[in-house]
Amino acid sequence: MTTWIAPVKSFSSLDAVTSASPLGILKEGRLAEGVGGPAQSYLDLFLGTVPGSLGETCKIALLTGAILLFVFKIIDWRIPLTYIGSVAVLSIPFGRDPLAAVLSGGLILGAFFMATDLVTSPVSKGGKLLFGLGCGLLTALIRSRGGFPEGVCYSILFMNTLNPLINKYVRPRVFGTKRAWFKKR
Repeated sequence: MTTWIAPVKSFSSLDAVTSASPLGILKEGRLAEGVGGPAQSYLDLFLGTVPGSLGETCKIALLTGAILLFVFKIIDWRIPLTYIGSVAVLSIPFGRDPLAAVLSGGLILGAFFMATDLVTSPVSKGGKLLFGLGCGLLTALIRSRGGFPEGVCYSILFMNTLNPLINKYVRPRVFGTKRAWFKKR
């Protein structure tokens, strides 16, 4: 399930090479040239000329779709940017390259298209920031300490289960009222 056919860079050949995705190679510790395939550059990761499933490959297409979602005001910036930013920042203490952590795997797909689902994401601005931060923390933990090379879908599913609690405790203040430290009965 984690073996992919590498994209062919020249169209004159119909040959393909079976290899692991970039996150699978990182997880197994096979970073050297020739031991698990050539190392991918940032440009290869961005253009999608690496093996992987649909949401792992071409970041240009994913970012184009994300821009359209922003232009038509379908999604808010808080969840995707805190999600991607927290994965980038938290990859440093775990000894990973922040740019490679962002460009490899399904992080871009998950941040812009899965975590921002209107039904399962928080409604308040602070809740969206907390949701994105939690997704990023869980993704970084699963990628570095877990048994799977990818952690995007599991982190979003887990944070979706916490969404009712986030919506309950992180509420915006109603205009014209004071924030009470205790409820009057």
